[in-house]
Amino acid sequence: MEARDKQVLRSLRLELGAEVLVEGLVLQYLYQEGVLTENHVQEINAQTTGLRKTMLLLDILPSRGPKAFDTFLDSLQEFPWVREKLKKAREEATTSLPAGLEEKGRAGRRTGWGAGEEKGQTFQTVGMRT
Repeated sequence: MEARDKQVLRSLRLELGAEVLVEGLVLQYLYQEGVLTENHVQEINAQTTGLRKTMLLLDILPSRGPKAFDTFLDSLQEFPWVREKLKKAREEATTSLPAGLEEKGRAGRRTGWGAGEEKGQTFQTVGMRT
């Protein structure tokens, strides 16, 4: 899953949890499309409340590959207002990123000079010259 999509899920986590998205066909669709395994479905269904089920789904989704977010959007046929909110947040996240930053996010981390500067962090480099 792209860094942008992970951020969208993280930023809307509490709102998504309140929707109890795991009821109905969402889990079955994600299983059918190979985003979730049978073990994932069993683990989610074993949770005691709808909120816990949804939170576990949101914990699992980011690690389920590049098509997980789009497939999750497709699974939300019973929740069109949630799907639209996620799409809008994704568009806003895309337009608010500086050029090239999204591609760096896909790599999973920044390396080299300036790593960490987005969060106002400053690093001092100490090394040996040869």
